[in-house]
Amino acid sequence: MPSERYRWETLEALKGSSKGQLSYSQDWLLRGEDILEGCRWPPKLSSYSGWVLDQVISQSLQETPLSRSSTPNEFIPPTDDQPPFLAKTTSSASQLGTSPLSSTAHSETKGNEDLKLLEIDPEVHLTVLPSKATEVEGCIWMYEEVHRLKGKEGLRQRQEQQEQMVRAVSDMACEQLKRFDELKELKQHQEYQDLQEVMEKSSREAQGQQEKLKEEHRHRAKILNLKLHEAKQQRQRQEELERLRKEEGQERLRRLYCIQEEVLQLNQQIDPNYRHKDLPRIDLSAFSNRGNQICGIVSGLIRTTSERGFPTQIDVANTERALQEMRELIASMQREIATAVEEKRKQDEEEERERQQELKKQEMLKAQTPVPAQHPLGKEPKEVLGLQVKAAESTMQWYQQLQDASDQCVASFSGLTDCKDNQVKHIRMDLQKAASIPVSQISTIAGSQLREIFEKINNLLSGKSVQCGGRTVSVTQHPQGLDFVYYKLAEKFVKQGEEEVASHHEAAFPIAVVASGIWELHPRMGDLILAHLHKKCPYSVPFYPAFKEGTSIEEYQRALGYQVKDSKVEQQDNFLKRMSGMIRLYAAIIQLRWPYGNKQGTHPHGLNHGWRWLAQMLNMEPLSDVTATLLFDFLEVCGNALMKQYQVQFWKMLLLIREDYFHRIEAITISGQIGSLMRLKQFLEKCLQKKEIPLPKGSLPSSFWRS
Repeated sequence: MPSERYRWETLEALKGSSKGQLSYSQDWLLRGEDILEGCRWPPKLSSYSGWVLDQVISQSLQETPLSRSSTPNEFIPPTDDQPPFLAKTTSSASQLGTSPLSSTAHSETKGNEDLKLLEIDPEVHLTVLPSKATEVEGCIWMYEEVHRLKGKEGLRQRQEQQEQMVRAVSDMACEQLKRFDELKELKQHQEYQDLQEVMEKSSREAQGQQEKLKEEHRHRAKILNLKLHEAKQQRQRQEELERLRKEEGQERLRRLYCIQEEVLQLNQQIDPNYRHKDLPRIDLSAFSNRGNQICGIVSGLIRTTSERGFPTQIDVANTERALQEMRELIASMQREIATAVEEKRKQDEEEERERQQELKKQEMLKAQTPVPAQHPLGKEPKEVLGLQVKAAESTMQWYQQLQDASDQCVASFSGLTDCKDNQVKHIRMDLQKAASIPVSQISTIAGSQLREIFEKINNLLSGKSVQCGGRTVSVTQHPQGLDFVYYKLAEKFVKQGEEEVASHHEAAFPIAVVASGIWELHPRMGDLILAHLHKKCPYSVPFYPAFKEGTSIEEYQRALGYQVKDSKVEQQDNFLKRMSGMIRLYAAIIQLRWPYGNKQGTHPHGLNHGWRWLAQMLNMEPLSDVTATLLFDFLEVCGNALMKQYQVQFWKMLLLIREDYFHRIEAITISGQIGSLMRLKQFLEKCLQKKEIPLPKGSLPSSFWRS
């Protein structure tokens, strides 16, 4: 048809025009650019072209089946309400719908059934332009609309692609994130493994270092042990040397004491007033003076060495020279005495007849004198088997001095005891109670109690006032009060040993420690204690009183220590019990010191006197039942202290007792007195077997003084 031909020609003409040759991109709409932006003068359409195109497109979509069945040249008549030019336009639009552009638009529309192209407002009144211009504008609009729809579809597809791409990228990112997490986890695992290996390596190195340190420590400990062992051996060698030095010093000191004792005994032989006084033309005063000088030299040496420690060999040599000089002095004196004796012998020959008559008279007197039945030896004192039956002269002189001091003390307070005044009697009774009651209260209950008793006795002797029986007592109440208290106090101490210690052996130690402390502060008390002890127990000297002519049997029994009442002598068991108590008290006194006294001073009557007593006992012939009992009691109480003091020499003395002296005791012991002998034997065997003497029962430990 001409209209269709013209339409396509128009399109071809527009395509060949300057505007039709403009470049066109379907992405302009997406980018918001104008399609005809390249034209110089943009095309101008009628204001009604939009309505026309909307109407044409809408009608074309609605009448698609009809237009397909009709021919392209079919004419659609106008309706009553439609003007003629619209009918023509419709026809043109219908024809346009058969064009390629129309089919393309239709295909696009059909492919998007959900797309609504345009909506027509029926109330709008349009002014229709001429048909050709309208067709051109409609075609142009349709062309633009097609491209716009294609752009939308492309945009949709691109959005879908973009969404797919985003999903793909998201999935890929998730996968990469998973791989990253796995890689991170693997890396952490590797780092953990590396760290664990480093820690294990460090632990192995630390363990190796620790083993190395342990080995080094063991090596150093081994070296230190060797050094300690060497130091211990060195100390032991030093201790051994020190022990040997002390033993040698003690041996030299004992040698000095033996020399001093021998010198004193030799000096006792020089007595110008006692012995040889009946010899004519003899003067022993020069010998006596020189002997006293030698004794003073020896005593000074011993005193000096005691203050210095142990004596040296030079000191021993000096004392031995003094001893040799004393022996020479005694030899000279004996020669002079022998000369005087020879002269006297001539005089004795002249008086021989008279002397024989006197001897006959003396023999007759001896025959008439009864022999004491209780004499321990049953014979007169004499030298038997190399042992003495009497004490040494020096010992007897010391014994006599103590007895004289005791007698002088009694004489000094005779005015107090003989006074008949009632007030003086009360003072005497109060003083006697103040002296005896505290001693009776001594026990092993507590150390604090002993300290109170000691302070009370010390205050009484020091002139201070003390309370006794609710009354205040002091030795200053009477001029002779102090001497009276000294004597009564010493008498009470010995009586406690005679009675209390005899019944309870452990009581010896508290009594002895108080007596020792009082003795140290008041030396006169010690002399009086010894005097009372020697008088009641002569075996504590030791000496055996000899029976003298003219002495009654009762007096002789009292001299031996027996108690005689109404001409009746006490039983032997009771006698041994009392002697045992006093010897135990004496053995405790010589080894104990008051713990709160002066530690620097020496014991006023120490272990050296115990050693002297034991040595003199073994130098004398034993007495049946008495010697065995006293030796056992003395060694049981004082043996441990003597062992520590004299060590080897003490064991030698125990061996001497067991091997020699014990057989002498056994030889004179009768069957009824075997008990004391067996106790002594068992004690010696046990001590020598164990090489130790146990502490005596009842000894005061250090904890006693804290109670």
